[in-house]
Parts: sequence; C-alpha cells; structure tokens
Amino acid sequence: MGDDSGLLISFAIIGTMLLLLGVGVWIGLALIGVAFVAMTTGSSRLPGDAMATTIFGSLSSWTLTSLPLFIWMGEILFRSRLSQLLFNGLSPLFGKFPGRLMQVNVVASTLFAAISGSSAATCATIGKITVPELRQRNYPENMIIGSLAGAGTLGLLIPPSVIMIVYGVTADVSINKLFIAGVIPGLVLAVVYMLYVGGWSLINADKVPKSTTQLGLMQMLATSRDILPPFLLILAVLGSIYAGFATATESAAIGVLGALILSISYGGFGWRIFFTTIMGALKTTTMIMLILAGSSFLTIAMGFTGIPRDLAQWVGSLGLSQWQLLVILTLVFILLGCILDGISMIVLTMAVLLPVVQAAQLDLLWFGIYLILVVEMAQITPPIGLNLFVLQGLTKRDVGFIATASFPFFIILCLMVVLIYLFPELVFWLPNQI
Repeated sequence: MGDDSGLLISFAIIGTMLLLLGVGVWIGLALIGVAFVAMTTGSSRLPGDAMATTIFGSLSSWTLTSLPLFIWMGEILFRSRLSQLLFNGLSPLFGKFPGRLMQVNVVASTLFAAISGSSAATCATIGKITVPELRQRNYPENMIIGSLAGAGTLGLLIPPSVIMIVYGVTADVSINKLFIAGVIPGLVLAVVYMLYVGGWSLINADKVPKSTTQLGLMQMLATSRDILPPFLLILAVLGSIYAGFATATESAAIGVLGALILSISYGGFGWRIFFTTIMGALKTTTMIMLILAGSSFLTIAMGFTGIPRDLAQWVGSLGLSQWQLLVILTLVFILLGCILDGISMIVLTMAVLLPVVQAAQLDLLWFGIYLILVVEMAQITPPIGLNLFVLQGLTKRDVGFIATASFPFFIILCLMVVLIYLFPELVFWLPNQI
C-alpha cells in the first residue's frame, strides 16, 4: 500500500468514526461501520464475510463467560444490604485515624471493588451510604466527594474487574494474570489515597469533626463483625483464582452464588430485586458485547489495511524511548477520556496501539495495568467522566465542583503511573509467585 492511499484510508476511517459518533450512533455500531469502510477501501476481501466470521469467533470465546457473571455479582451487591454492613463495620475502626470517617470512603471502596468489578457500581454503592453519613457529621464537602471519586476508580484496578476482562480478550492476555497483577498496584493506590486524606486532615484539622465516641478494643471488634461477610466473599472469589483451582469464569460463578446467599441471608432481597439484577446485568453485558463485536471487526479490518503496521513502523522511526511513548499515550488517553468511557477507549485504540506497544517492547501484562490506571483518570475527567456523573446524581453538586474536588486524586493516579514505570515489579511480582 502506498503512503498516499494509506493516508486516504486513515482519513476515511477517522472521518467515518467522527460522523457516526457525532450523530449519536451507538459506539459498537459505529465501530462496525468504520471497519466496513476500512475493509471496502483498503482490502479486496468481502466485508460481510469477514464481519460474520470475526464477530462470531470473538463473541463465542469461553473467556467472555466471566463478564456477565461478574457484572451480575456487582448488580446483586449494589442492591443488597452488604454495602451498609460494610460502612457499619468499618466506621469504628477509623475513629482515631487522621481523616476519620473519610478514610471509610477509601477502605470501603477498596473492599467493595474486590467484589463488584465496576468503578461506577463501587462509587454509587459506597456513595449512597457514606455521603449522607459524612454530611450529617459536617465533614468538608470537597473531601467527601473527592475521596469517593478517587477511591471509586479502584473498581477498575482491583480484581475482579470488568475492564480487565475486556482488555484481556482484546489484547489476548491471560485474564487470571491480569487479575493477579492488579492487586498490588490497587492496594498501593488505596494506601496513597489514605495517606493523602490523612495528610490533608492533619493540615486542616479545624475542618475535620472530632470523634465523639470512644470504644474499647472488644467493642470495636464486636461492632466491626459486619465486615466479615464481604471479606469472606472476597476470599472466595480472589482466593479461588490465586490458589489456582478456579479460572476467572469459575470464580465469577462462585462470586454470584456467594453474593446471592449473603444478600438473601441479610434480608430485603426478594424476587423483584432478583429480576432487576438480571435485567441490569443483561443490559450492561449486551452493551459491552456489542462494543467488543465492533472492536474485533475493526481489528481485522485494520490488519487488512496495514495501517497499524505502518503506524508502528512510523513510531519506531521516531526513535522514542519507552517513557516518551508512554507520556504521549497518557496525554492521548486523557484527551479521549474527555469524550469516551473507559471500555470504549480500550476497544477503539487497541487495534492500532498493540503493534506500536509491541514494537516498543512493552510487556502487554504491564501495559494492561498502565492502561487501566489511565482509564481510571478518565473516570474523573470532565465532561464524560462516569464517576463524575454518578457523584452528581448522589450529591446534586455541579460537575465543575466535583471535578475540582477530584483533581488531587487525578494527580495521584498520574503519580501511580510513574511509580509502576519506575518499579515494574509492583505489577510483575505477584503473578511471578503463582
């Protein structure tokens, strides 16, 4: 393919994508439309034949069966009493910590992220409990919202994560290894969030309400027994993977069963809520599946046009170091995060980026964790940041205030990207032990 024809096809693809997204076409259908244009203009193969075989092959993957199960588990927990139990159990433990109950935002989000798999579900579920409680105790509004927005992003990084499954399928990376690789970075990020909340509280001690209850050790332990059920569910889901006797799909089934048992045993979970969780999981799953179908077709179409190969060669000719390439990619993803959700960002870019990443000799497992951190930034980036919309509905604050309150946690995410670049063993150590 000549340079001029490749350039023409690139402009046709970009123009078609912008046109389809601009008129409100669903992202999955827009991807299929773009792939059709690419196949028609850049290949002699029949687009219909390629589309049918590619989409069927990608969606019939056994690996994808874990996706609806983890989404369903998150829906069950979202509508159960476990989140309230989590807050009740954690609150007594942080009465003497700097930041006090604001730390519960971070810790509860970390624990809930380990059983929900969704950033938005984590933010919404924990926020529904903590926002009224913290407001009632006169905690500063900007820190209530900021800590919740930042900690809510942990739903993407701490396994099981829906977006990890999407990346693993798209980039052909082991989902089990991705789950394991996300644990240490996720816990480190949670600790850094807690340190920031504690440091801010020490500097602004006059703005943080004083603790009015003093509990003894035995009282604290008795009051905190409510964190045991969600903790056991985390052990069941993640322990089955780390121990090596369950795949991601099998652990998802264990998680759904455990979530159902706990939700029913604590009451308030009837047939109506059961069917609501199924419908919620069905809607989310079909949306993601449509996007993945379009992504798989676009990947094949881009391969036929040769654009990813040409782009990889061009990037290679620039002589960029790994860190320079990552800086550029981070800026690109932050800009994309202003207009796209996280899953769309990944499936839209992987067809082009994978050859570039491989040419730069970046490990795809490490790149997956990096990519999820960057997508986490997009969750709190206006105007499309999903966590911002969730918090707007919870707090009735405008997006500008929420984005400003979330900005320190955005900076922390940027620093976390630098940290895993300087210390890649944060990603690799745990997978290498199992």
